[in-house]
Amino acid sequence: MVPTFVPMSNTKAYAAQSATSPLEPLTIERRAPGPHDVVIDIAYCGVCHSDVHTARNEWGGTRYPVVPGHEIVGTVKEVGSAVTQWKLGQTVGVGCIVDSCRECASCREHEEQFCEKGMTGTYNAIERATGKVTQGGYSTGIVVDENYVLRIPEGMPLDRTAPLLCAGITTYSPLHRNIKAGDKVGVVGLGGLGHMAVKIAKAMGAHVTMISHSESKRTDAKSLGADDFLNTREEDVFKNNALRFDFILDTVSAQHDYNAYLSLLRRDGKMVLVGVPDASPIHASSLVLKRRSLAGSLIGGIKEIQEMLDFCSKHKVLSDIELIPMDQINTAYERMLKSDVRYRFVIDMKSMKG
Repeated sequence: MVPTFVPMSNTKAYAAQSATSPLEPLTIERRAPGPHDVVIDIAYCGVCHSDVHTARNEWGGTRYPVVPGHEIVGTVKEVGSAVTQWKLGQTVGVGCIVDSCRECASCREHEEQFCEKGMTGTYNAIERATGKVTQGGYSTGIVVDENYVLRIPEGMPLDRTAPLLCAGITTYSPLHRNIKAGDKVGVVGLGGLGHMAVKIAKAMGAHVTMISHSESKRTDAKSLGADDFLNTREEDVFKNNALRFDFILDTVSAQHDYNAYLSLLRRDGKMVLVGVPDASPIHASSLVLKRRSLAGSLIGGIKEIQEMLDFCSKHKVLSDIELIPMDQINTAYERMLKSDVRYRFVIDMKSMKG
């Protein structure tokens, strides 16, 4: 039987109305589902630092009101008449991408995040079909094209799975493209991204060292699976560990000296950035003298995100989270800015459905 669709008006959400206002309840209207759309009843949504940047217009270009959230897991509530991939009641996820041009070289190669006409983000973007602003997962439901929905493997706890849709793929993608079992891998920064990087790199068989300026992170790093810990505040730590690593994943968004970290790489070693500081100068000699490489990485395409979810299911890799009700989101934002979370806030959407 083909479902009868009606516009998803009266969808409960939390939104920022300006760069300086707190997030507050807002009723939004989702688009009327089309033949290829999937309607998802949201169970959990992770809280990413990108949410804070966008809500507070720190990157510019925020379209208000904005409903953040791109680490979404839930259940298929309705499917369009032409949907072939998904069934009612199926557990699914939505990450940072909800559409792309599907025609450019990047899209054809399953790298939709690099769509040459611009990917459509889960929030604060413009829907290709309607011209309306996309609104994210701080809401009770969402409508997504079937090709941008992810399958959540059976048995994964949904609250701890939600952050994999951004933090997980952001770290998985550069790791699985660059490392192999036995490699000596350094992870810079132990936060939402860094803690996932440690777990994923360890699951890939690497020897993993957490590199942090905070001695208080040593115990946590070891409990997450790190084999070793470097405190960058210790005297001569960079000199004593020069040429140590095959690969470094730098997750830090605060300004820091890339040259010092590059010195830790062996000849032909590579450092990949997933954090975006305002400015961190690089000396050519840091690369040239040991034929090192410095690169960046941005999430992953839909195919790779699914591969990541399957990998994490197989290796029992999950995010460490703090579950919160929706009405604590503003407090969570303030705590995130103080690095007072281990290691990802996740919103329980049951708190909005009562």
